[in-house]
Amino acid sequence: MKVLVLGSGVIGVATAHYLAEAGHEVTVVERQPGPALETSFANAGEVSPGYSSPWAGPGIPVKAVKWLLMRHGPLVIRPVLDPLMWAWVFRMLANCTAARYAVNKARMVPIAEYSRDRLRELRVATGIAYDERSQGTLQLFRTQKQLDGIGEDVEVLKRFGVPFEVLDPQGCMRAEPALAKVAGKFVGGLRLPGDETGDCKMFTERLAAHAAASGVTFRLETRIERIEHEGGRITGVATSTGLLGADAYVVALGSYSPLMVRPLGIRVPVYPIKGYSITVPITDPDGAPQSTVMDETYKVAITRLGDRIRVGGTAEISGYDLRLHAARRDTLEHSVGDLFPAGGDLAKASFWCGLRPMTPDGPPIIGGTRYPNLYLNTGHGTLGWTMACGSGRVLADIIAGRKPEIDVTELAVSRYG
Repeated sequence: MKVLVLGSGVIGVATAHYLAEAGHEVTVVERQPGPALETSFANAGEVSPGYSSPWAGPGIPVKAVKWLLMRHGPLVIRPVLDPLMWAWVFRMLANCTAARYAVNKARMVPIAEYSRDRLRELRVATGIAYDERSQGTLQLFRTQKQLDGIGEDVEVLKRFGVPFEVLDPQGCMRAEPALAKVAGKFVGGLRLPGDETGDCKMFTERLAAHAAASGVTFRLETRIERIEHEGGRITGVATSTGLLGADAYVVALGSYSPLMVRPLGIRVPVYPIKGYSITVPITDPDGAPQSTVMDETYKVAITRLGDRIRVGGTAEISGYDLRLHAARRDTLEHSVGDLFPAGGDLAKASFWCGLRPMTPDGPPIIGGTRYPNLYLNTGHGTLGWTMACGSGRVLADIIAGRKPEIDVTELAVSRYG
Protein backbone atom coordinates (compact mmCIF):
# COMPACT_ATOMS: atom_id res chain seq x y z
CA MET A 1 0.00 0.00 0.00
CA LYS A 2 1.17 3.54 -0.75
CA VAL A 3 0.98 5.79 2.31
CA LEU A 4 1.54 9.54 2.43
CA VAL A 5 2.63 10.94 5.81
CA LEU A 6 2.19 14.69 6.24
CA GLY A 7 4.81 16.10 8.61
CA SER A 8 8.32 15.06 9.61
CA GLY A 9 8.44 15.85 13.28
CA VAL A 10 9.12 12.97 15.65
CA ILE A 11 5.51 11.74 15.30
CA GLY A 12 5.54 11.74 11.50
CA VAL A 13 8.98 10.13 11.21
CA ALA A 14 8.16 7.42 13.76
CA THR A 15 4.92 6.70 11.90
CA ALA A 16 6.79 6.47 8.59
CA HIS A 17 9.35 4.10 10.11
CA TYR A 18 6.74 1.64 11.37
CA LEU A 19 4.72 1.83 8.16
CA ALA A 20 7.84 1.03 6.13
CA GLU A 21 8.72 -1.77 8.53
CA ALA A 22 5.26 -3.24 7.83
CA GLY A 23 6.04 -3.29 4.11
CA HIS A 24 4.27 -0.16 2.87
CA GLU A 25 5.59 2.27 0.27
CA VAL A 26 5.90 5.47 2.32
CA THR A 27 6.41 9.10 1.36
CA VAL A 28 6.83 11.87 3.93
CA VAL A 29 5.95 15.45 2.97
CA GLU A 30 7.58 18.31 4.87
CA ARG A 31 7.71 22.07 4.29
CA GLN A 32 11.04 22.46 6.09
CA PRO A 33 14.45 21.53 4.57
CA GLY A 34 14.83 18.68 7.07
CA PRO A 35 13.04 16.68 9.77
CA ALA A 36 12.46 17.88 13.34
CA LEU A 37 12.91 21.58 12.62
CA GLU A 38 9.77 22.80 14.38
CA THR A 39 8.22 21.47 17.61
CA SER A 40 10.62 18.50 17.81
CA PHE A 41 13.67 20.77 17.50
CA ALA A 42 14.51 21.66 21.12
CA ASN A 43 11.91 20.22 23.47
CA ALA A 44 12.59 19.37 27.10
CA GLY A 45 14.22 16.03 26.24
CA GLU A 46 12.03 13.88 28.49
CA VAL A 47 10.70 10.43 27.68
CA SER A 48 8.45 10.37 30.71
CA PRO A 49 5.60 7.85 30.74
CA GLY A 50 5.24 8.18 34.50
CA TYR A 51 4.82 11.94 34.17
CA SER A 52 2.11 11.62 31.52
CA SER A 53 -0.74 13.66 32.93
CA PRO A 54 -3.38 15.97 31.46
CA TRP A 55 -2.94 19.65 32.16
CA ALA A 56 -6.66 19.85 32.91
CA GLY A 57 -7.17 18.73 36.48
CA PRO A 58 -8.87 19.59 39.78
CA GLY A 59 -7.81 22.96 41.10
CA ILE A 60 -6.26 24.13 37.82
CA PRO A 61 -8.62 27.13 37.36
CA VAL A 62 -7.59 28.48 40.78
CA LYS A 63 -3.92 27.67 40.17
CA ALA A 64 -4.09 29.38 36.78
CA VAL A 65 -5.04 32.68 38.37
CA LYS A 66 -2.11 32.36 40.76
CA TRP A 67 0.29 31.43 37.92
CA LEU A 68 -0.78 34.42 35.86
CA LEU A 69 0.14 36.70 38.76
CA MET A 70 3.55 35.10 39.40
CA ARG A 71 6.67 36.79 38.09
CA HIS A 72 8.00 33.41 36.93
CA GLY A 73 4.63 31.74 36.48
CA PRO A 74 4.28 28.72 34.19
CA LEU A 75 1.20 30.09 32.39
CA VAL A 76 0.91 33.08 30.06
CA ILE A 77 -2.19 34.12 28.12
CA ARG A 78 -1.88 36.63 25.30
CA PRO A 79 -5.49 37.11 24.12
CA VAL A 80 -6.09 37.11 20.38
CA LEU A 81 -9.29 37.46 18.35
CA ASP A 82 -9.53 33.74 17.70
CA PRO A 83 -12.75 31.96 18.69
CA LEU A 84 -10.92 28.63 18.47
CA MET A 85 -8.62 29.73 21.31
CA TRP A 86 -11.50 30.45 23.65
CA ALA A 87 -13.42 27.34 22.60
CA TRP A 88 -10.32 25.28 23.46
CA VAL A 89 -9.90 27.05 26.82
CA PHE A 90 -13.52 26.41 27.81
CA ARG A 91 -13.29 22.74 26.79
CA MET A 92 -10.10 22.41 28.80
CA LEU A 93 -11.79 23.95 31.85
CA ALA A 94 -14.65 21.45 31.48
CA ASN A 95 -12.07 18.68 31.98
CA CYS A 96 -10.81 20.18 35.26
CA THR A 97 -12.64 17.72 37.49
CA ALA A 98 -11.34 14.78 39.47
CA ALA A 99 -13.42 12.35 37.43
CA ARG A 100 -12.26 13.65 34.04
CA TYR A 101 -8.66 13.85 35.24
CA ALA A 102 -8.73 10.18 36.24
CA VAL A 103 -10.21 9.13 32.89
CA ASN A 104 -7.81 11.23 30.83
CA LYS A 105 -4.68 10.20 32.71
CA ALA A 106 -5.74 6.56 32.41
CA ARG A 107 -5.89 7.06 28.64
CA MET A 108 -2.43 8.66 28.52
CA VAL A 109 -0.30 6.38 30.67
CA PRO A 110 -0.75 3.15 28.63
CA ILE A 111 0.26 4.70 25.29
CA ALA A 112 3.21 6.43 26.98
CA GLU A 113 4.43 3.22 28.66
CA TYR A 114 3.95 1.26 25.44
CA SER A 115 5.85 3.92 23.52
CA ARG A 116 8.81 3.88 25.90
CA ASP A 117 9.07 0.10 25.42
CA ARG A 118 8.92 0.44 21.62
CA LEU A 119 11.65 3.10 21.81
CA ARG A 120 13.89 0.68 23.68
CA GLU A 121 13.27 -2.01 21.06
CA LEU A 122 13.96 0.41 18.23
CA ARG A 123 17.19 1.56 19.87
CA VAL A 124 18.45 -2.02 20.01
CA ALA A 125 17.29 -2.86 16.49
CA THR A 126 18.74 0.20 14.78
CA GLY A 127 21.66 1.21 17.00
CA ILE A 128 20.48 4.83 16.93
CA ALA A 129 22.15 7.01 19.57
CA TYR A 130 20.75 10.39 20.64
CA ASP A 131 22.39 11.37 23.96
CA GLU A 132 20.00 9.01 25.68
CA ARG A 133 20.01 8.19 29.38
CA SER A 134 17.83 5.80 31.38
CA GLN A 135 18.06 7.31 34.85
CA GLY A 136 14.49 8.36 35.54
CA THR A 137 12.66 11.62 36.27
CA LEU A 138 12.58 13.43 39.61
CA GLN A 139 9.55 15.63 40.21
CA LEU A 140 10.87 18.09 42.79
CA PHE A 141 8.55 19.75 45.31
CA ARG A 142 9.52 23.01 46.97
CA THR A 143 6.50 23.03 49.33
CA GLN A 144 4.81 20.46 51.54
CA LYS A 145 1.47 21.26 49.90
CA GLN A 146 2.86 20.12 46.54
CA LEU A 147 4.16 16.89 48.05
CA ASP A 148 0.88 16.22 49.85
CA GLY A 149 -1.05 16.64 46.58
CA ILE A 150 0.39 13.68 44.67
CA GLY A 151 -2.21 11.16 45.85
CA GLU A 152 -4.25 10.92 42.64
CA ASP A 153 -1.17 10.58 40.45
CA VAL A 154 0.25 7.88 42.69
CA GLU A 155 -3.01 5.91 42.49
CA VAL A 156 -2.88 5.91 38.68
CA LEU A 157 0.78 4.86 38.75
CA LYS A 158 -0.15 1.96 41.03
CA ARG A 159 -3.06 1.01 38.81
CA PHE A 160 -0.84 0.64 35.76
CA GLY A 161 2.12 -0.85 37.57
CA VAL A 162 4.42 2.12 36.93
CA PRO A 163 7.42 2.06 39.32
CA PHE A 164 7.77 5.13 41.53
CA GLU A 165 9.47 6.33 44.70
CA VAL A 166 8.33 9.08 47.07
CA LEU A 167 11.54 10.65 48.37
CA ASP A 168 12.51 12.88 51.26
CA PRO A 169 15.18 15.56 50.67
CA GLN A 170 18.00 13.10 51.31
CA GLY A 171 16.51 10.70 48.77
CA CYS A 172 16.29 13.51 46.21
CA MET A 173 19.97 14.28 46.72
CA ARG A 174 20.91 10.62 46.28
CA ALA A 175 19.07 10.60 42.95
CA GLU A 176 20.49 13.97 41.89
CA PRO A 177 23.72 14.64 43.83
CA ALA A 178 24.07 18.24 42.57
CA LEU A 179 20.95 19.17 44.56
CA ALA A 180 23.02 18.84 47.72
CA LYS A 181 24.41 22.29 46.92
CA VAL A 182 20.91 23.79 47.31
CA ALA A 183 19.60 21.67 50.19
CA GLY A 184 16.76 23.45 51.92
CA LYS A 185 15.06 24.61 48.72
CA PHE A 186 12.89 21.48 48.43
CA VAL A 187 10.93 19.20 50.74
CA GLY A 188 10.81 16.00 48.71
CA GLY A 189 10.14 14.45 45.35
CA LEU A 190 8.41 11.80 43.28
CA ARG A 191 10.92 9.75 41.31
CA LEU A 192 9.94 7.73 38.25
CA PRO A 193 12.89 5.38 37.64
CA GLY A 194 11.50 3.98 34.38
CA ASP A 195 11.63 7.32 32.57
CA GLU A 196 14.35 8.21 30.08
CA THR A 197 15.89 11.27 28.45
CA GLY A 198 17.33 12.06 25.04
CA ASP A 199 17.68 14.60 22.26
CA CYS A 200 14.45 14.43 20.24
CA LYS A 201 15.87 16.26 17.23
CA MET A 202 18.92 13.99 17.07
CA PHE A 203 16.71 10.91 17.35
CA THR A 204 14.29 12.11 14.66
CA GLU A 205 17.07 12.98 12.22
CA ARG A 206 18.75 9.62 12.66
CA LEU A 207 15.50 7.67 12.46
CA ALA A 208 14.65 9.60 9.28
CA ALA A 209 18.03 8.63 7.81
CA HIS A 210 17.39 5.00 8.76
CA ALA A 211 13.92 5.15 7.23
CA ALA A 212 15.28 6.70 4.02
CA ALA A 213 17.84 3.90 3.76
CA SER A 214 14.93 1.46 4.14
CA GLY A 215 13.08 3.01 1.19
CA VAL A 216 11.02 5.86 2.68
CA THR A 217 10.92 8.91 0.41
CA PHE A 218 11.21 12.35 2.00
CA ARG A 219 9.83 15.23 -0.04
CA LEU A 220 11.36 18.18 1.79
CA GLU A 221 10.74 21.90 1.21
CA THR A 222 7.32 20.94 -0.10
CA ARG A 223 4.44 23.06 1.13
CA ILE A 224 1.13 21.27 1.72
CA GLU A 225 -1.73 23.35 0.34
CA ARG A 226 -4.83 21.19 0.81
CA ILE A 227 -6.17 17.66 0.97
CA GLU A 228 -8.39 16.65 -1.98
CA HIS A 229 -11.41 14.39 -1.55
CA GLU A 230 -14.17 12.89 -3.68
CA GLY A 231 -16.83 10.31 -3.07
CA GLY A 232 -16.12 10.03 0.63
CA ARG A 233 -12.41 9.25 0.16
CA ILE A 234 -9.18 11.23 0.07
CA THR A 235 -7.89 11.38 -3.49
CA GLY A 236 -4.65 13.32 -3.09
CA VAL A 237 -2.70 16.12 -1.46
CA ALA A 238 -2.08 19.34 -3.36
CA THR A 239 1.44 20.63 -2.70
CA SER A 240 3.76 23.33 -3.96
CA THR A 241 5.32 20.72 -6.24
CA GLY A 242 2.11 19.18 -7.54
CA LEU A 243 -0.59 16.68 -6.57
CA LEU A 244 0.57 13.64 -4.58
CA GLY A 245 -1.55 10.51 -4.48
CA ALA A 246 -1.57 7.43 -2.25
CA ASP A 247 -3.83 4.70 -0.91
CA ALA A 248 -3.79 6.05 2.64
CA TYR A 249 -2.93 9.39 4.22
CA VAL A 250 -1.64 10.29 7.70
CA VAL A 251 -1.90 13.81 9.11
CA ALA A 252 0.94 14.31 11.60
CA LEU A 253 1.24 18.09 11.39
CA GLY A 254 1.15 18.88 15.09
CA SER A 255 -0.61 22.17 15.82
CA TYR A 256 -1.33 22.66 12.12
CA SER A 257 -3.31 19.43 11.81
CA PRO A 258 -6.74 21.00 12.56
CA LEU A 259 -6.16 23.70 9.94
CA MET A 260 -5.48 21.06 7.31
CA VAL A 261 -8.50 18.84 8.00
CA ARG A 262 -11.10 21.49 8.82
CA PRO A 263 -12.02 21.98 5.11
CA LEU A 264 -12.82 18.25 5.06
CA GLY A 265 -15.47 18.74 7.75
CA ILE A 266 -13.28 17.21 10.48
CA ARG A 267 -13.11 19.17 13.71
CA VAL A 268 -9.94 18.39 15.64
CA PRO A 269 -9.81 20.27 18.99
CA VAL A 270 -6.04 20.77 18.95
CA TYR A 271 -4.64 24.21 19.73
CA PRO A 272 -1.04 25.47 19.81
CA ILE A 273 0.35 26.05 23.31
CA LYS A 274 3.75 27.67 23.00
CA GLY A 275 6.62 26.28 25.01
CA TYR A 276 10.10 27.69 25.45
CA SER A 277 13.51 26.18 26.09
CA ILE A 278 17.10 27.17 26.63
CA THR A 279 20.05 24.89 25.92
CA VAL A 280 22.96 25.51 28.27
CA PRO A 281 26.53 24.21 27.82
CA ILE A 282 27.67 22.30 30.90
CA THR A 283 30.65 23.83 32.71
CA ASP A 284 30.68 21.59 35.80
CA PRO A 285 29.40 18.02 35.25
CA ASP A 286 29.13 17.47 39.00
CA GLY A 287 26.94 20.55 39.32
CA ALA A 288 24.54 19.51 36.54
CA PRO A 289 21.53 17.16 36.69
CA GLN A 290 22.10 13.49 35.97
CA SER A 291 18.73 13.02 34.28
CA THR A 292 15.53 15.14 34.37
CA VAL A 293 14.42 17.24 37.32
CA MET A 294 10.93 18.70 37.06
CA ASP A 295 10.68 21.88 39.12
CA GLU A 296 7.06 21.60 40.18
CA THR A 297 6.72 25.23 41.28
CA TYR A 298 7.58 26.67 37.87
CA LYS A 299 6.63 23.61 35.78
CA VAL A 300 10.13 23.63 34.30
CA ALA A 301 11.96 20.48 33.17
CA ILE A 302 15.75 20.49 33.56
CA THR A 303 17.38 17.68 31.56
CA ARG A 304 20.93 16.45 30.99
CA LEU A 305 21.59 15.91 27.26
CA GLY A 306 25.21 14.92 26.74
CA ASP A 307 27.33 17.99 27.44
CA ARG A 308 24.27 20.28 27.56
CA ILE A 309 21.41 21.08 29.90
CA ARG A 310 18.02 21.50 28.23
CA VAL A 311 15.60 23.61 30.27
CA GLY A 312 12.01 23.62 29.00
CA GLY A 313 8.74 25.06 30.23
CA THR A 314 5.97 27.67 30.09
CA ALA A 315 2.49 27.26 28.65
CA GLU A 316 1.79 30.34 26.57
CA ILE A 317 -1.62 30.60 24.93
CA SER A 318 -1.11 33.06 22.10
CA GLY A 319 -2.23 31.37 18.90
CA TYR A 320 0.37 30.59 16.25
CA ASP A 321 2.72 33.33 17.43
CA LEU A 322 6.38 32.22 17.40
CA ARG A 323 7.96 35.38 18.81
CA LEU A 324 10.51 34.87 21.56
CA HIS A 325 9.71 36.81 24.74
CA ALA A 326 12.62 37.58 27.06
CA ALA A 327 10.52 37.17 30.21
CA ARG A 328 10.09 33.48 29.44
CA ARG A 329 13.84 33.06 29.17
CA ASP A 330 14.15 34.72 32.56
CA THR A 331 11.84 32.08 34.06
CA LEU A 332 13.86 29.19 32.64
CA GLU A 333 17.14 30.73 33.77
CA HIS A 334 15.70 31.38 37.23
CA SER A 335 14.67 27.74 37.70
CA VAL A 336 17.90 26.11 36.50
CA GLY A 337 20.05 28.77 38.16
CA ASP A 338 18.29 28.27 41.47
CA LEU A 339 18.59 24.46 41.52
CA PHE A 340 21.84 23.93 39.58
CA PRO A 341 23.77 27.19 40.00
CA ALA A 342 27.15 25.69 39.10
CA GLY A 343 26.00 23.40 36.28
CA GLY A 344 26.16 25.49 33.13
CA ASP A 345 27.01 28.81 31.52
CA LEU A 346 23.71 30.68 31.15
CA ALA A 347 25.43 33.47 29.22
CA LYS A 348 26.02 31.00 26.36
CA ALA A 349 22.53 29.49 26.36
CA SER A 350 20.50 29.34 23.14
CA PHE A 351 16.81 30.32 23.31
CA TRP A 352 13.97 28.63 21.39
CA CYS A 353 10.20 28.23 21.28
CA GLY A 354 7.82 25.78 19.65
CA LEU A 355 4.09 25.11 19.39
CA ARG A 356 2.83 22.12 21.34
CA PRO A 357 -0.31 20.56 19.78
CA MET A 358 -2.59 20.29 22.82
CA THR A 359 -5.97 18.65 23.14
CA PRO A 360 -8.35 20.11 25.75
CA ASP A 361 -8.57 16.79 27.64
CA GLY A 362 -4.91 15.76 27.39
CA PRO A 363 -4.67 12.46 25.48
CA PRO A 364 -3.47 12.54 21.87
CA ILE A 365 -5.62 11.82 18.82
CA ILE A 366 -4.59 8.59 17.09
CA GLY A 367 -6.69 6.67 14.58
CA GLY A 368 -9.06 6.89 11.66
CA THR A 369 -11.54 9.53 10.57
CA ARG A 370 -14.85 9.69 8.69
CA TYR A 371 -12.78 9.16 5.54
CA PRO A 372 -11.72 5.49 5.44
CA ASN A 373 -8.25 6.27 4.06
CA LEU A 374 -7.40 9.29 6.24
CA TYR A 375 -5.75 8.93 9.64
CA LEU A 376 -4.67 11.30 12.41
CA ASN A 377 -1.60 11.17 14.64
CA THR A 378 -1.54 14.48 16.48
CA GLY A 379 -2.44 16.30 19.70
CA HIS A 380 0.39 14.91 21.84
CA GLY A 381 1.01 18.24 23.58
CA THR A 382 4.18 18.14 25.68
CA LEU A 383 4.45 14.36 25.26
CA GLY A 384 5.20 13.93 21.55
CA TRP A 385 8.70 12.66 22.28
CA THR A 386 7.40 10.38 25.02
CA MET A 387 4.59 8.92 22.90
CA ALA A 388 6.14 8.98 19.40
CA CYS A 389 7.20 5.37 18.90
CA GLY A 390 4.06 3.91 20.43
CA SER A 391 1.82 6.24 18.44
CA GLY A 392 3.60 5.41 15.20
CA ARG A 393 3.42 1.68 15.86
CA VAL A 394 -0.28 1.53 16.77
CA LEU A 395 -1.26 3.69 13.82
CA ALA A 396 0.75 1.46 11.46
CA ASP A 397 -1.16 -1.50 12.90
CA ILE A 398 -4.51 0.27 12.41
CA ILE A 399 -3.69 1.12 8.79
CA ALA A 400 -2.68 -2.49 8.13
CA GLY A 401 -5.95 -3.75 9.65
CA ARG A 402 -4.13 -5.40 12.57
CA LYS A 403 -5.30 -5.13 16.16
CA PRO A 404 -2.81 -2.92 18.05
CA GLU A 405 -1.07 -4.47 21.05
CA ILE A 406 -2.80 -1.95 23.33
CA ASP A 407 -6.35 -0.61 23.18
CA VAL A 408 -6.35 2.87 21.62
CA THR A 409 -10.01 3.12 20.68
CA GLU A 410 -10.52 5.94 23.21
CA LEU A 411 -7.74 7.97 21.56
CA ALA A 412 -9.65 8.37 18.28
CA VAL A 413 -11.06 11.76 17.28
CA SER A 414 -14.54 10.24 17.56
CA ARG A 415 -14.30 10.61 21.36
CA TYR A 416 -15.24 14.26 20.87
CA GLY A 417 -18.55 13.37 19.23
